[in-house]
Amino acid sequence: MLLVLLVAVVGVAVGSFLNVVVHRVPRGESIVAPPSACPGCGHAIRPRDNVPVLSWILLRGRCRDCGARISGRYPLVEAGTGLLFVAVLLVVGVSWALPAYLYLAAIAVALALIDLEVHRLPDAIVLPSYPVALVLLGAASALGGDGSAFVRALVGAAALFALYFVLWFVRPGGMGLGDVKLAGVLGLYLGWWGWDALAVGGFLAFVVGGLVSLPLLLSGRAGRRTAIPFGPSMLVAALAALVVAAPLSSWYLSLVGLSATA
Repeated sequence: MLLVLLVAVVGVAVGSFLNVVVHRVPRGESIVAPPSACPGCGHAIRPRDNVPVLSWILLRGRCRDCGARISGRYPLVEAGTGLLFVAVLLVVGVSWALPAYLYLAAIAVALALIDLEVHRLPDAIVLPSYPVALVLLGAASALGGDGSAFVRALVGAAALFALYFVLWFVRPGGMGLGDVKLAGVLGLYLGWWGWDALAVGGFLAFVVGGLVSLPLLLSGRAGRRTAIPFGPSMLVAALAALVVAAPLSSWYLSLVGLSATA
């Protein structure tokens, strides 16, 4: 229970930082300087007013100095990241791989929000995720004595990157190059988790994307030429695959008369 609470607190703190990332990275601004300030009056936010979730509640969603409204998205991102971190802990468990998948959860929140807002997956987040994932997953494999998992991760990254690159090359307007770059990162994590996760996560992204797009098309809120961000669907599918891949694979194998250990 203490570990769950600790991970939740860390997640909320990371969520506070992600709010800065989501706001500044698309604008090409530094995420470390200057300190956060009210967009209304420009006054630097005091440390006591910068406590995740709690400060927003105590200030009733208003700037202490000018009374300007503070978006409710900030505490939602903070609390949501905390809950997501706890969910990852429950799925991955206390293992050497936990830091790697917590990192995946953090960038998933940032990239999904940015893609929804500006229809872009910034290289400043995606590209550094390759070496970070390689180091964290490589360490998890070495410390856990499972070198085959790291080999699967490399194969998964190459396979998913290649698939998305072909789709982008055949139909450039169907997805962005940022989706291709993100696919390689997700392939690392899905491949490390298992072949079933790689297959389910890769397929599920298109299912989630279709479920998101169809209501928008039917309601007239989007047309056939409307650009609908695909990054969030990829990220949701990858995280969901960690949970559903094994039971789905077992169900499918039993359906065709095979066993998971065959």
